[in-house]
Amino acid sequence: MPRHIIIGTSGIGGALARRLAGRGDSLHLISRNGAALAEVAAELGATCTAADVTEPGALESAIVQAGGQIDGLAYCVGSINLKALSRLTEQDGLADFQLNALGAFRAVKAALPGLNATAQTNASVLLFSTVAVQQGFASHASVAMAKGAVEGLARALAAELAPKVRVNAIAPSLTRTPLASGFTASEQTAAAIAALHPLPRLGTPDDAAALGALLLSPEAGWITGQVIGVDGGRSSLRVKG
Repeated sequence: MPRHIIIGTSGIGGALARRLAGRGDSLHLISRNGAALAEVAAELGATCTAADVTEPGALESAIVQAGGQIDGLAYCVGSINLKALSRLTEQDGLADFQLNALGAFRAVKAALPGLNATAQTNASVLLFSTVAVQQGFASHASVAMAKGAVEGLARALAAELAPKVRVNAIAPSLTRTPLASGFTASEQTAAAIAALHPLPRLGTPDDAAALGALLLSPEAGWITGQVIGVDGGRSSLRVKG
């Protein structure tokens, strides 16, 4: 059965893990919250390692501990640090870059021996960006900068690792996850943001997980180097004057 490593099991990562487990794939889960991680792993029959991706060497060690061949790697870690540029510090920018872009870089590099050892025609890497990279939003400078680097990383690695490893990214719009709770807790605020989308609702974790499960499967065997929006049309459509 295909074997996948999922890094980040809250929100979209958890939904993705459940989809993959539901089709019989073998999973190794990595997250910083050990207690919550153990619960999800027990629920899905997965192995797991607790690790904070911002701690030097922790992520690499966790991936190495998973051992063996890797058919798919998903880095489902992110941040929503929304501040005007005048309020952002260099540390804000560095922290967002380290978590989003450098973390993805480290994850793929550590997993590469296992990805190259897969028995499948091609292994798959899945990264996560945001609609805010393509569609500029005020107060998104730090996170858009970091996720823009993720998109560049995805395309560069797709070229470098072809044909053995496919690399793609998903760019969601605002999704009802624990990370976004500050924006979705108020139904009035949530409704106002939802109305900005041509498909006027907020995303659910399973919206992105459905595409993620496809990209991690052999059915997507001719898809690589893509950044695909799961955003209710917000990145490219205008249905109101």
